Amino acid sequence: MLSALSIRDIVLIDKLDLEFGPGLCVLTGETGAGKSILLDAFTLAIGGRGDASLVRRGASQGQVTASFELAPDHPVLRLLADNGLEADGLLILRRLQSADGRTRAFINDVAVGVQLLHEVGQALVEIHGQHDDRALIDPSGHRDLVDAFGGLAGEASAVASAWQAWRSAEEERARHASEIAAIRANADYINHALDELQRLNPQTGEEETLASRRQLMMHAEKIAGELNEALDALAGEGTGGARLAAALRRIERQVGAGGALLVSVAEALERVLSETNAARAKIEEALAATAFEPQELERSEERLFALRALARKHRVGVDDLPAFVARLETELAALDQGETKLEALTAATVGAREVYADAAMRLSESRKAAAERLDAEVAAELAPLKLDKARLITRVETVGVYDGGPHGIDRVAFWVRTNPGTEPGPLMKVASGGELARIILALKVVLAARGSAPTLVFDEVDAGVGGATAAAVGERLARLGAEVQVLAVTHAPQVAALANEHMLIAKEAVHGPQGEAMTTRVLVLDGERRREEIARMLAGQTITDEARAAAERLMSRSA
Repeated sequence: MLSALSIRDIVLIDKLDLEFGPGLCVLTGETGAGKSILLDAFTLAIGGRGDASLVRRGASQGQVTASFELAPDHPVLRLLADNGLEADGLLILRRLQSADGRTRAFINDVAVGVQLLHEVGQALVEIHGQHDDRALIDPSGHRDLVDAFGGLAGEASAVASAWQAWRSAEEERARHASEIAAIRANADYINHALDELQRLNPQTGEEETLASRRQLMMHAEKIAGELNEALDALAGEGTGGARLAAALRRIERQVGAGGALLVSVAEALERVLSETNAARAKIEEALAATAFEPQELERSEERLFALRALARKHRVGVDDLPAFVARLETELAALDQGETKLEALTAATVGAREVYADAAMRLSESRKAAAERLDAEVAAELAPLKLDKARLITRVETVGVYDGGPHGIDRVAFWVRTNPGTEPGPLMKVASGGELARIILALKVVLAARGSAPTLVFDEVDAGVGGATAAAVGERLARLGAEVQVLAVTHAPQVAALANEHMLIAKEAVHGPQGEAMTTRVLVLDGERRREEIARMLAGQTITDEARAAAERLMSRSA
């Protein structure tokens, strides 16, 4: 609830510090005393629109600070935490309004954006007046109020979870379908490429082997000639090799006579002949390699050129073609597997949608039942408020599943019919200012703590009524005050007499450096002073003993 309000240099207010308690607090005073200014200042503190005209004349800036005491489980604590702010039960909202039009906002002395201040303010305070459009007039909050009245938080949460599960399933299905579509679009190309590659059957390292063989075959004739010459030099008749072999045979026959001397010579010759024979074998092997059929060179060139052409076509290296084949085969396999997975994801999405549709439909039925109960209870409150012909109509429009959302498939709006036989319409368009204020009061009484901010402000909700109707308004404000904190600006003594706290707003002249000026003051009334103010509200400027006695009777009835 609101625990304190501090105002500096706002219009007629130079300095004002107020403290508030629970229950019903009324603010009274003559017209023009500054009640609207007080509300404008409070609205500024909770994120309302700033205006340079709010700054007191002669001041460079105005400031409003509102302090709130929070329950440990108040939803605004989550909002603060989501924005990196902390509160330990006391929340201080502060707004600075400069004379040049700029404003600054603070929460617990931390600078914040005005939007966040506004969101926090909306969670803490509801302001209702004859022409106010910030609270129950806005249909965007009507669904939540019906849910709160009907105790449907659990069902609404289940619907939100089911909707999120459906959305997640649909997103996964759509993402996978997109991937499959991309593969499917290339399936013909992949099949053609695979057929071409598999017929060629490229092997790793094949390019180097073919290039080397091609090079050899292109120069085979010249290479073979050189090899034959080398072979003739080693093995032809009359060559050094033949003479060495003959010399070795002769020396071996003389080993018995020459002894060890010829043995070492024979071994050396054998080594030379062995190397010569090895060289000859290599030459013969090389000669055999140079032998090929004429068609072999053509085949090798065709394959080499085909491999290189495919590599260029697919923008890979020749040696990377086998890996490319494997990748294409994997993609085709993925298409088959992906089609199976897509079927499973589609089935899961349909199942999630059906779960959501079922939960949303059950919530819709519960909402319609709650709306009927709400309308009946509000109707019972309207009669004492001199609106017995009026009816609140909670319209629950059900849309299709695909038009639904995390809140379900219902669009909820409060409509009103002021007289039998007339067409109902939205609250703001059909009801007059006074009717609207009383209808909202009846609605808030029915909703009480189930769908309310912790602090409610009613600005002249009793305007245009008196007698028993004003008393009925006061009784309902007092009943609301038993559930939440209520601040009411009123001209009705029947309302003021029922308050737990009474503040009188008045203007007085003060003298300053710039001469005499008017300023707004607030007095907390009790006892005799409170009775005197209620008597003034009954009698006007001239307070009679009869008015004082009537005020006493009103106050005694509220005790």
